[in-house]
Amino acid sequence: MKSNSKLLSNNYEKLKNNVSNLRSSSAEDRIKKLKKLKEKILDNRNNIKAALKKDFKKNGSEVDLTEIFPVVQEINHTVKNLKKWMKSKRVNTPISLIGSTSHISYEPKGLVLIITPWNFPINLTFISLINAISAGNAVLIKPSEITDHTSKIIKNIIDDTFSSNEVNTILGGVKIAEEVLKLKFDHILFIGSPTIGKLIMKAASNHLASVTLELGGKSPTIVDEKVDIKATAKRIAWAKFINNGQVCIAPDYILVNKKIKDIFLQLLVENIKKIYTEKSQNSSSYCRIVNKKQFDRLTNLIEDVKQHDGKIYFGGKNDSKDLFLEPTILTKISEKSKINNEEIFGPILPIYEFENIDDAIDIINKKEKPLALYIYSNHRKNINKILEKTSSGGVCINHSTLHYSNYHLPFGGVNNSGSGRCHGIYGFREFSNQKSIFRQRIKFSPTDLIIPPYTNFKKKLIEIMIKYF
Repeated sequence: MKSNSKLLSNNYEKLKNNVSNLRSSSAEDRIKKLKKLKEKILDNRNNIKAALKKDFKKNGSEVDLTEIFPVVQEINHTVKNLKKWMKSKRVNTPISLIGSTSHISYEPKGLVLIITPWNFPINLTFISLINAISAGNAVLIKPSEITDHTSKIIKNIIDDTFSSNEVNTILGGVKIAEEVLKLKFDHILFIGSPTIGKLIMKAASNHLASVTLELGGKSPTIVDEKVDIKATAKRIAWAKFINNGQVCIAPDYILVNKKIKDIFLQLLVENIKKIYTEKSQNSSSYCRIVNKKQFDRLTNLIEDVKQHDGKIYFGGKNDSKDLFLEPTILTKISEKSKINNEEIFGPILPIYEFENIDDAIDIINKKEKPLALYIYSNHRKNINKILEKTSSGGVCINHSTLHYSNYHLPFGGVNNSGSGRCHGIYGFREFSNQKSIFRQRIKFSPTDLIIPPYTNFKKKLIEIMIKYF
């Protein structure tokens, strides 16, 4: 622990002392770093796959699709647009300030801390880093100790790409995280649970650091009566059980119209079997729960549902030695069940029914605001009503999770599901201070006419300003 603390202190000081140099870095400097990062990630593509295989048996193709491709895409988009994003933005000047000009300049926030989770360690770590680097910051990264093999690869890639006074990685568990949070940062990004998010925000408040929080939550999925039910079942089966359901924006629970519930469930099971076969434990496409702690938490949720007379409609088989939990669908869930309020973050899908769309909206609004909301419907009036009467970080209509993949959209939560936005220009701005700059261009300024003492003439001018300007 002493050596870790000393390493942390040395890394922190190197970054802190280099903040002013990075502040003046050009678009070309930053683009060069991002291109090198892309090169190193692709060079380590096989190492990344091997590490994630060891950490929770993640399929290599799924690693390509959900970890490497999004990062490469984010780098390409940033490299293409960074010069434009960095340009100062001229803004209008009111007539009361005639003779002046105003613009917004983007400067780095400074020294940034990024704390990332285990479920998509490559994706979430490097996309956050890309956003921070594009804005010109010095960065300390604390990846998750849970996916230890992948965290070591992350550190190797960063060490090979950046100087130690530009980006640094500190490995370790809870104790080192506590040490990190005692240090003064200009901005902290954290991706994880709302419970830990509150602790991060509290730690940041000690230094009045700004924060970006992506906190997940219970993302609902509404399946309306008027819908392409075959496509709906297929897309939900894919979105829910990819990465074994360990996805912050996975459909957490389904609200399905009572009239189509039975056929929807039948089609959902058919699609799960098509994707992962009749014996999902033997499927190379189906990864595992990340550790025993998470496995026990998930199986306990299922047992709690059963104890309150809930039903396993499909699945439920598990193997603790293999950390395997079959894709599981639950129905007839009691209001007393824990699963109604806890974020699932695993391959368990509770099904609830509703009779009219207002009932579904009421259920959603009784819970905390989710990171994502999914609407499957061909009924425009119902879609618009859901959009107007609910609040969430993002929405997908007739699909799930894909809004995260569009780097032209800001991604993030609201209240309990997070704050701040990432991806593309929104990530660049999140890690930038938008500095307002006002310049008086001519010798005379209208404000010269209203400086005290307040004579009758000046009082009349102020009245005119209030009335007409």
